[in-house]
Amino acid sequence: MSDDFDLLETNSQEKPEKVDVNWGKAIDQMKSKLAQEDDPESRQKILNATLDNVVDMAEKDRTTLLDAIKDLTDYQDEVGIMFEGFSALNAAEQKIIDDAVKRLERAKVELEDAKAKPDTWWNNLWGRKSKIKKAEDELAAAQKQRDGADNKAKAMFQQRIETADVQTLLNELSFKSQAAIKRLKDRELEIKEVEESLKSAIVEASNNHTKALQKKEEVEAKLEEQYALLKQARQALEEVADKQSSEYSEALEKVTGLEQKVEELEGLKNAYTTLAASKDSFVHKHNLTIKVLTSLRSNLQTHRAKLKSDTDERLKYYDGYVVALKARTDQEFAAILEHLGVKTDEHIGETLAAMHTASAKARQEMMDNIPVHEKVMQGIYGSYAEALKDIRSKDAEIQKNFADRYGIDMKEIFDEYYSADPNAPSGDGEPSGEPKPEANEDDLLG
Repeated sequence: MSDDFDLLETNSQEKPEKVDVNWGKAIDQMKSKLAQEDDPESRQKILNATLDNVVDMAEKDRTTLLDAIKDLTDYQDEVGIMFEGFSALNAAEQKIIDDAVKRLERAKVELEDAKAKPDTWWNNLWGRKSKIKKAEDELAAAQKQRDGADNKAKAMFQQRIETADVQTLLNELSFKSQAAIKRLKDRELEIKEVEESLKSAIVEASNNHTKALQKKEEVEAKLEEQYALLKQARQALEEVADKQSSEYSEALEKVTGLEQKVEELEGLKNAYTTLAASKDSFVHKHNLTIKVLTSLRSNLQTHRAKLKSDTDERLKYYDGYVVALKARTDQEFAAILEHLGVKTDEHIGETLAAMHTASAKARQEMMDNIPVHEKVMQGIYGSYAEALKDIRSKDAEIQKNFADRYGIDMKEIFDEYYSADPNAPSGDGEPSGEPKPEANEDDLLG
C-alpha cells in the first residue's frame, strides 16, 4: 500500500504546535443542537414534495449550516484554535490580519534599529531617545492592532456568511474539516512524542527503582552490623558497676553513637524503601498513561482517517447537492418561462381574436351605415334640386324681363349656359332616382 493511500500515517518531521485547550460547554451545545435536527415528518415531506417545498428545505439546510459554522467558530475560541487557520477568509478579511502582522513586524525592526544606535551624546543630540520612544509607541499600537485583527476579521466573516448561499457555507464546512484533519494529526504527533518521553521515564524510573532496592539492601546489611554492635555495647554498659566512672561514660557514649548510627541507617532504609515504592508506582502510572494515550491516539487516528476520507467524498457529495440546487433553480426558471410563454400566447390569442371580432363588427357597422348615408345624400340632392328650381324660376323671370325691356331673347344664352353642365337636371323638378357610380379600373371589389 502506497504512502498516499495510508490514511492512518502519523509520522512527521514537523513539530505540532502546542495549543492550550480551554474546554467549555461548546461540545455539549453543538451535540444538543444537532440532536434537535431529528424530524419525524421527514418522510411525509419527501412524499408531498414540490419545487416550492424543496426551496424551503434548501433554506433550512442553509440555516442549519450557518448555525453549525457559527457554533464551530465559537468552539474554536473555547479550545484555543487560531481563527485564521480554521476559517476560509476572503481577500478583505485576510488583508486585515496580514496588514496587522506586517505592521507589527515592521515596528519590531524599527525599534531594534533605534536601540542599536550607540548611546552617545551625539546620537542623543540627534534624537536617539525620542526615536526609541516613538518606535516603542508604534510597537504598542501595532501590537494592539494585531490583537484586534482576528476579532475584526471574524466580525466581517460572520457578517459575510449571514447572507451566504449554500455553496459558500459548504465550502466553509469543508475548509474547517481540512483544518480539523491537520489539527488531529498534530495532536497525534504530540501524543506520540509524550508516549516516547513516558517510555524513557519508565526506563529511568525502573532503573531508579532497582538502584533504590540495591541501596536499601546495602543499608540493611550495615544496619544488621550496627544492631549487633549496639547489642554488644548495651551489654557492656550494663556490666559496668560504677555508674559514676569514666568507663561508664565511655560505654554510654559508645551506645549513644551506635544508636545514632542505627537511627540514620533506619532513616536511609525507609528513604530507599519509599523511593523504590515511588519509582515502582510511577512505572505503573507511566505505563497506564501510555496505554491511555495510545488508545486516544488510536481513536484520533481513526477519526482523522475517516474524516479525511469522508471529506474527500463529501466534497463530491456537496458538488452534487449544489448542482442539484442549481438544476432545481433552472427547472423553476424553465417552468416560469413556460408559464410566461403560455400566458403570452394566451394574451396574443386574445388580442388577435379581439382584432378579428372588432374588424367584423366594424364591417357590420359600415354596412349598417350605408342606408343612413343614402338618406343623407337624398336630402342633399333634394335641397340641391329645390335650390335649382328656385334659381330657374328666377332665371325665367329675368329672361322675360330682358326681352320685354331690351328686346333681347335671353333664353338661348341661358340654355347654352346650362347645356355646358352635363349633369344639370331638367328644369321641371327634382331629380328622378339616385345617381349611379361609374365603373372604373380602381374598383377593388371588381
